[in-house]
Amino acid sequence: MQKIYHLVKYLAVFSLVLISTSCTAYKVAVDKRTLGAQVDDEHITMSIRNCFLSDKAIKFFDISVYCYEGHVYLVGEYETNVEKHHAINCAKKVKGVRKVTTYLLPKVTAERCGTMDNLKLKALVQAELVKDKDIRSTNIEIKALQCNIVLLGIVGSKKQAQLAVSHARHVKGVKKVVSFLRIRPRNTQ
Repeated sequence: MQKIYHLVKYLAVFSLVLISTSCTAYKVAVDKRTLGAQVDDEHITMSIRNCFLSDKAIKFFDISVYCYEGHVYLVGEYETNVEKHHAINCAKKVKGVRKVTTYLLPKVTAERCGTMDNLKLKALVQAELVKDKDIRSTNIEIKALQCNIVLLGIVGSKKQAQLAVSHARHVKGVKKVVSFLRIRPRNTQ
């Protein structure tokens, strides 16, 4: 009975993964994590986002949540220290979270590095990653923040991680590149 419960849970959350993140079968297939790990990570991500929604101190769209094998990354901007601390506490209290890493910057109102600049930089970095046939770009998430690029995901080698960082650094307008890329060679779980 317990196995059936877990199977139904995984299938339900996996279905939500496909719907809520516009995830494709291809992306699921090339992900370095097991299907179970992907489902667990999506469940953790959704639980943290639900906590963000219910906490009035947190502006939901300010902080993005990424999760890889129970390691949560909070990336974004905050208006107050209270918002920042509440977001971190939301992540820490979710079952299955092994570690929380943050890249949170105080929100600034600057003429440069606004939303359009960040969207442009993200697109340019993505284009560079897609062009490089030695990198599986679908495994790399890109967040542009105050003209900084944050790279997240699981890649197959140290070389792929270094290439991704190098491509991001060479995009004109990028101030800083922060890599949270995790390395997992092929055929290991």
